[in-house]
Formats: sequence, structure tokens, C-alpha cells
Amino acid sequence: MSDLLSLSAVEARAALDKGETSAVELADAYLGAIEETSALNNYVAVTADKAREMAAASDAKIKTGEAGLLEGLPVGVKDLFCTKGVASTACSRILEGFTPTYESTVTANLWREGGVMLGKINCDEFAMGSANETSAFGPAVNPWKGSDGVDLVPGGSSGGSASAVAAHSALLATGTDTGGSIRQPAAFCGVVGMKPTYGRCSRWGIVAFASSLDQAGPFTRDVADNALMMQAMAGHDPKDSTSANEAMPDLMAALDAGVKGMKIGVPSEYVMDGMDDEVVALWQQGQAWLRDAGAELVEISLPHTKYALPAYYIIAPAEASSNLARYDGVRYGLRVEAESLDEMYGATRAAGFGDEVQRRIMIGTYVLSAGYYDAYYLKAQKVRRLIKQDFDTAFQSVDAILTPATPTAAFAVGRKVDDPVTNYLNDVFTVPANLAGLPGMALPGGLNKDGLPLGLQILGRPFDEASLYSIGRVIEDAANFTAAPSGRAGGA
Repeated sequence: MSDLLSLSAVEARAALDKGETSAVELADAYLGAIEETSALNNYVAVTADKAREMAAASDAKIKTGEAGLLEGLPVGVKDLFCTKGVASTACSRILEGFTPTYESTVTANLWREGGVMLGKINCDEFAMGSANETSAFGPAVNPWKGSDGVDLVPGGSSGGSASAVAAHSALLATGTDTGGSIRQPAAFCGVVGMKPTYGRCSRWGIVAFASSLDQAGPFTRDVADNALMMQAMAGHDPKDSTSANEAMPDLMAALDAGVKGMKIGVPSEYVMDGMDDEVVALWQQGQAWLRDAGAELVEISLPHTKYALPAYYIIAPAEASSNLARYDGVRYGLRVEAESLDEMYGATRAAGFGDEVQRRIMIGTYVLSAGYYDAYYLKAQKVRRLIKQDFDTAFQSVDAILTPATPTAAFAVGRKVDDPVTNYLNDVFTVPANLAGLPGMALPGGLNKDGLPLGLQILGRPFDEASLYSIGRVIEDAANFTAAPSGRAGGA
């Protein structure tokens, strides 16, 4: 079983085509790995029967030469994606018992290309969190351990997805990124995570947090697997008014393009108080790797960076306040009976929403209220435009931007759970890309002194994911990151 778990997605596809293994055997190996790593709590529902049924169908397609890009490859699905006939709760009590009658466009694309569904993966409630500690199912845990053996957070909100890929209990996994919720967990867990350009992947059928910021993306073990999954899940969707009708280049071909002649920006504003020295050292090493591969490193300025977090934590809660108004106990999900309709609304939402979700709804309602809309929300939107203009200016002189992915390595479970502001600071390097709608990739670059992964982030022009894969492959080859967590299925 451990031999099958060690295969990358690209290697597994080749093995399936050659008949060296079957999709059913691969699915069974991953179902066993889910059980072996259950203490990590990264799955909230395992769809074993569905996985075996889909795997058997894949085996039949492979035999007849009808295989899709992901034919027979096991995929974990963040519980924010609606999956037909499978409970989809956004890891919130308020959606207990909700089983969609439809499939999200992204997961439908994955199944069309032959992906095999393993189950639904843990996440922060309604994707609100930076540590996967707000889930109604309890926190997901990072397969990497602290130096004293303490449990670490996998990051959030897509922490369960990053944890599952790192632990080898999913070969591929979906995530969503509203302010860094793919890239930060990828960095914490030592895997590759891509936030595509806003509009590249359909949001239809994904439970909404902040509609102008949310974007789906892939988690994988390496850059080639990420390109393969991204190729399968993206595409224009007429059901989503924000879906971009932009052709997707051949991402697999981009892997070998290299960086010779590219100009890579290094923003001076990303040196911040509170950063680990080892993060700064890795960032400098990343610059050296790219320079050695033929890229030119250019110092750039993104002057409004310091305003990104304050603007984000006005805009995102405002949109959440509006989106979450639909959960009222009337049509679906949790319902707490009361004597009047107003009392039922209040009782249902108090019982169904966790503390962090309630906090963001209250912030969002406040900044949208009469007398405060102009002072907070409108001003934040103006700042957002300035941040976007900073990037537009930078991309006139550079092809991509290299930054750290996170200011620190993963921290202990429970350490920051009562300190929301400190938690929000985890997103300091990732939030600007969401405000500007840019693509961003996080990938592992090395280990800190405690043996924990540290990540680098690459930001690109809108709809230029191909360049990120070219750059990511160069960094991956130079970093040669082969370390494995002790909590991985099949042994580290």
C-alpha cells in the first residue's frame, strides 16, 4: 500500500495507463490511509462506496482508451463544495443534514476528468479562520509535529485539505482561497497550493464566504501534479456571472519553460515586524535560486501593502454578513424552534454559528450600517483599488513577484484560538493577491530549525498561471524538498 501512496498524481496516471495498478487498488490504498491517519481529523465524511464505484468506472474507461486527465486519481473535497447526494455543511452546525441535489462546477469538472471522490474534508467554519480551529467537527491537525511532539495547526481555512495531501490520505484535494486559505495551509504543511486568478475557476456550488474574493484551487504534493489538477478543474462557467471566459494555456507544457530572461519582483514592503529570521533567509535563498536559473531579480515597491489587512477585514466580513443572511432555519439546515419567527431566527443562528462566524457577521453588519458605510466599507474599497494599482504598476516592469508565504511556520493547536487579531496576521502576505484578484502559488522551500516546512509565494499577472508553474518548477527543483512529516500514512 505504501508504494501506491508514494506515487505522485502524474506517476499514478502513468501506472494506471500501463496496467501496473488499478484505480480500485489506488482508491483502497487511500481509504486505508484515511483510516490510518484518522487522528488528524482532516476528513469529516468518507465516501468509501462512492470511491470504489467511481474507481471501477475509471478502470473501465482506461481499458477502452477513454481516460480523462485525472482518471482514477483519488481526490478529497473541501466541505465548502456542494457534492450531489453527499452532505455538504461548510463545517458548520447551521448546515447539519444539508445534502445538495446538485454538484459544484469545480467538482463536476474533476469527476468529468475521471477523479475519484474519497470524501469531504475538514475546514474552518464557512472558511472563516487561519488555523482550521473554527470547524464544528473540531480542528484538523497538521501531520508535521512540533519539536516537543505537540500537535500543530495545518493552517486555514483549507487546513484539512493541506493536511490530507501532506499525510498521504489524499492524492489531490480541493481548497478555496479568500485571503490566503490555500497558500497559507500549503506553506504550513509542506505541499503546493495554487490560488488561481479570480474568475478562473467557477464559484457555482461553492458555499460563499466573500463573493468578490473567494476562489477555488488545487492542493498537491508537487508542482506538476498541481498543474494537472488545475488544468482539469478550471474553465468558463455560464452559471457563474464572475467566471472569466479566458482560454487556459497548456499548464503541463509550462512546467519546462524555465525562467531565463524573466524579471522577478521583490517587494520591499514584505519585510515586516514579527517575521521569523528563517523566513527571511528562505526568501533570500529563493531569490538566489531564480537568479542562478537565469532570472533577473528586481526590487519593486507595493506601497499600499500595509493597508491590505485592514481593508480585507472590512470587505470580507461585509460580504459574509450579506451571504450568511440566508441561513435562518427556514429552508434547510438547523432549526431551533421558538415562540416567534424573530426568536426562531435568533435562536437558530446563535446555536448554528460558531464564535468566529458570529464575530465576522457582526463586524460586517456594522461596517455596512447607516452612518458607517462611507467611513469603513467605501473607504476599504478605495484602498482595494490602490492595492490593485500597485500591482498593475509593478507588472509593467516584472513578470512575477516572489514573497514569503507566511511570516512563521505552523504553530501549536489552541495557541492563538482566543486571539483573533493575531490569527488574522497570518494572512499578511497572502491577502493582497485576493484584493487584486491575482493568481498566487505557495510551495515548500525548506525546513526551519525545528524541522517544520517554510513556504515561498509566487504572484503573477491576471490569468498568467502558466508563468507561476514555470517559476514554481524551478524553485521546486532547486529546493529539492524531500522531507516528510511523521504523521504521514505508510511511514515518513
